[in-house]
Amino acid sequence: MTETQHKDQEIKEGKFFAIISYISFLCIVALLLKKHNKFALYHAKHGLVLFVFEVAGFIISIIPILGWLIWTFGIVVISLVSIWGILQALMGNYSRIPLVSGIADKIIL
Repeated sequence: MTETQHKDQEIKEGKFFAIISYISFLCIVALLLKKHNKFALYHAKHGLVLFVFEVAGFIISIIPILGWLIWTFGIVVISLVSIWGILQALMGNYSRIPLVSGIADKIIL
């Protein structure tokens, strides 16, 4: 099997888990079940960073008025980034997300 065929097979096997990685806490499922698939793991790490941002936004939302505004803005941004990540996973791409990718690259499992 050539390198390209192996890479295509890995993307095919990890695509479902890469997609669900961007749906809130489901990134943990991909991290546990497909940790040896580079494609799924790449997207799961990105999903984990977005999930941590969601939790941080929720904690910040406790602050009266300002917290609610930050939470609302944060959820909109996280949702848009998640949709973009899902589309990239569907296309089989390893895409870089500003800020998120830098943090995700530092995650060691």
